[in-house]
Amino acid sequence: MKKCLLCGQYFISKMSILNLFSLHQKDRKSICDHCLKKFIHVPEKHCPICSGSSKQNQICSDCVNWQEIYGEKLLINHSVYLYNRAFHDLMVNYKRYGDYILYAALQELCFKELSEFKADVYVPVPTSPEHIAKRQFDTITALYGSLVPLTNMLGKKAGLGAQGEKNRAERLTSEQSFFVKENFTINFQKCTVLLLDDIYTTGRTLYHARDALAKIFPNAKISSFTLCR
Repeated sequence: MKKCLLCGQYFISKMSILNLFSLHQKDRKSICDHCLKKFIHVPEKHCPICSGSSKQNQICSDCVNWQEIYGEKLLINHSVYLYNRAFHDLMVNYKRYGDYILYAALQELCFKELSEFKADVYVPVPTSPEHIAKRQFDTITALYGSLVPLTNMLGKKAGLGAQGEKNRAERLTSEQSFFVKENFTINFQKCTVLLLDDIYTTGRTLYHARDALAKIFPNAKISSFTLCR
């Protein structure tokens, strides 16, 4: 029996023949079926740009607004789940209270979908220095670090505040906080880059991250992957 990382109840993990002979760490369940059902996948019909809610696969209002700024240079984002109460509670415990072990639950929720996206370079969106000092770990690196090879080439300026603490208007008008670190020898000029983050809310954070990379590597093809939208 295993203890669910989310509700604390013990459960018996259902193992397939494939899982039984697999040594992959992510095949080991850490979330019970009851808790797993609380997370809602992005529906088949969604915004083709950001994975947000949209009828008939039409571009959503958020992306229409980004289109006014970026024209055709929109950031294609792939999300696995819709942000709901279950995700809110999970992310509060993981990020606000620094419950490090929950990275395993988050990995279980996304490793299968992430494995379907192949990129030359995987770049995590960095946590602010203040939050790393408070939590003693980088939440995004902890989440994705054992799933794909990370290239930590982005840095984040200190003293600008967390996006999660801002309202929608403050998020959208926040200034550029990311920069590309010096002395990277990898050739990013002609490659695919996948930005990795946890939540796509307004898109401001990911567009800032994409812009910082594109400024230095204008020929790189950049998209993003997040747990939820």
